[in-house]
Amino acid sequence: MKPLSRVMAIVKKEVRQLRRDRLTFGMVVGLPVIQMLLFGYAINTDVRHLATAIADQAGSHLSRQFIAELGQTQVVELIASVETADDLENLLRRGEISIGVVIPHDFDRRVGQRSRAAVHLLVDGSDPTILGVANQLRAMPLGFDSTRSATDALQIIEVRPFYNPERRSPVNIIPGLIGVILTMTMILFTSVAIVRERERGNLELLINTPLSSAELMVGKVIPYIVIGMLQLALILGVGRLLFDVPVRGSVLDLYMAATAFVAANLSLGLLISTAAATQFQAMQMMVFILLPSILLSGFMFPFDGMPTFAQYIGEALPNTHFIRLTRGIMLRDAALSELLPDLVYLIGFTVVAMIFAALRFTKRLD
Repeated sequence: MKPLSRVMAIVKKEVRQLRRDRLTFGMVVGLPVIQMLLFGYAINTDVRHLATAIADQAGSHLSRQFIAELGQTQVVELIASVETADDLENLLRRGEISIGVVIPHDFDRRVGQRSRAAVHLLVDGSDPTILGVANQLRAMPLGFDSTRSATDALQIIEVRPFYNPERRSPVNIIPGLIGVILTMTMILFTSVAIVRERERGNLELLINTPLSSAELMVGKVIPYIVIGMLQLALILGVGRLLFDVPVRGSVLDLYMAATAFVAANLSLGLLISTAAATQFQAMQMMVFILLPSILLSGFMFPFDGMPTFAQYIGEALPNTHFIRLTRGIMLRDAALSELLPDLVYLIGFTVVAMIFAALRFTKRLD
């Protein structure tokens, strides 16, 4: 009985410790429930509401009827109307739409003759899922009970995939995987930074130096930015050599975007480090952020197809904005100036997170 008694004593000790450690207890109970609710509603392979723009050059009653019926499918979400196909290509390159619909001037005649495609769908083919949904529109019945010709037009819709006509999955996955890898490594490195200093007894030494909290935070971040750039070079090299993933845009733009993203993740890791009491808690909090960064960022599923509340959560994550930047620069040859809102968000996120991390660190010292 003595060995059993000793084991039970250890069990009781661990239970009491978990009970006192509110953060760990909250993770044990709350993490599975939150993740199940969040991802159960957010993960949806039945894609709907893809951002779509229209270039209706016909301007006829029949073309307007076609547009109305197309919107009622709920597969597309009509967000803009432009003049030309070039305008649609610009929107595609900037990542503002997933599908562009071109209705030519002679739409009504093409519908009747069926000699040429009556509608052209310009699709961001960098995501094979979106391309598959666009192809489904060709056979989807949209109504048009009043005119047989309009129904026939659906059979001659032409889909034009941009950026990934071969529908190769690595072309879509590798740019997003850059963000996932950097999120995991950068947050992991810095989330335990302050906790490790405290556990090793080095924090007291840092307190006695003339360093301010902000200087300490910045000093912790800079070495890992260099590591992040080295990781980016490694991922790009492997992606090019093994998977033939192109970098169609400026490499300099890509590195500038990656610098902002790495800084955002490092500042988030430091904020976690100031909130965690142990390295184990820091790791738990990192996992809590990592999973949404993978599933709610557009890395695995089209962002437009997620419910609105999941999109709000995804918009708050740095990885969402970085994936838009990497796919825009690498696949669509977009300039960084065309993707400026996502870059500005990453910079703003870094500043805010660093300020909160410095304030929390100062409070803990007091």
